[in-house]
Amino acid sequence: MGLIDSLKKAFNKPYKTVSVAQAKELLTAGATLLDVRSTQEWRTGRAQQAKHIPLDRLQTNTSGIQKTGPVIAICASGVRSASAARLLADKGYDAYSVRGGMAAWRQAGEPVR
Repeated sequence: MGLIDSLKKAFNKPYKTVSVAQAKELLTAGATLLDVRSTQEWRTGRAQQAKHIPLDRLQTNTSGIQKTGPVIAICASGVRSASAARLLADKGYDAYSVRGGMAAWRQAGEPVR
């Protein structure tokens, strides 16, 4: 493998970044929404259909997350969800990250419980 190929592999995103609207479309089609924020953040409000696994536990705990459909990671602003999506993609999931996280989710008027 040459230098160019090595660099492409190192900087290639194995997941996709989506808007809240695109995430909602994926959810309607059966995707799983995974909230990777801390437990304290989770308690302040979350998307109704979200499952919760904090990012620091995701490396060793993907129980309950099916590989049969897309998995959309969400956090507060989009940084941790990008890390989660990369980790999930590396484990063989069809992974996505919500651009702007829960801040964008709330701004789009999506329900939070």
